[in-house]
Amino acid sequence: MKLLLLFPLLFLAACSAPSVSPAGRSELGNRPGPRGFHTVVIDAGHGGKDSGAVSGITGDKEKNLTLDTARRVQAELGGGFRVMQMRTDDTFVDLDERVVRATRGGEVLVSIHYNSGPSGLRGPESYFWRVDSYSLAKRLEQHLSSVSSGENSRGLVRRRLRLTRNPAIPCVLVECGYISNPVEARQCASPDYRQKIAHAIASAIRDQASEGDAGMGPLPPHIDAPPSRATDARE
Repeated sequence: MKLLLLFPLLFLAACSAPSVSPAGRSELGNRPGPRGFHTVVIDAGHGGKDSGAVSGITGDKEKNLTLDTARRVQAELGGGFRVMQMRTDDTFVDLDERVVRATRGGEVLVSIHYNSGPSGLRGPESYFWRVDSYSLAKRLEQHLSSVSSGENSRGLVRRRLRLTRNPAIPCVLVECGYISNPVEARQCASPDYRQKIAHAIASAIRDQASEGDAGMGPLPPHIDAPPSRATDARE
C-alpha cells in the first residue's frame, strides 16, 4: 500500500462528547481510546485476487505476509482476548465488507499490511483517523519501531481510509515494513522476524487494553469528515 498523505497532528487536551450507540459503537469516534476490551478483530490485508504489494527483492506477496502475521498475532494474544480473524485463508474480502464485519462483532480493529514505495523508505507506519484510535496507533508505532530501525518511515500518520474512518469501533491500520526496501524485504521474508512483528502488535494491544490513553499524551482534535469511499482520490 503506497502512503502519500500526512496530516499535521494538532493536539487538544479534551474532546467534545461523542455520539455513541447503545451497543457502545460510535460513528465518529470522538471519544477517549478503548480500555478493558476483550474482543479484537485482526484484519489480514488483501487476499484472493488482491495480492497487495509484491516485493521485487524476494517475490513475496503482501497478502501472504499479512495472513501469516495475523495468525501469529492471534497466537501471541493467547487466551486473554477473543480474536476474530477477518480472513483465515487466501480469500478476497471487500473493504466495505471488512468494515461491516468489524463493526458487527469487534471492540477494536487492527488491519495488518506491508508497504511498498521508493527503495529508500524503510520502517513501520501506523495509520489512524478517529480520536479513539490515536493511542492504539501510537502504541503500535512505538512497539513496531522497537523491532525495525524505522529509517525514513512516516511513523504515525493521520489518514482517512475505509479501515481507519468507517468502522464504528476504534480502528487502526499498520504497515509493518517496506517490502520494496532491499534490507527490510529480506527481514520481512523471515518467519522469525514476522514473529517479532506479531509480538510487537500483540504487546501494543495488551497495553491499550490495560492502560487506555494513559501515557500517550493529549488526544488529537476531532476532524468532521464523511466516511471514506472507494472513489476518494487517495483511498
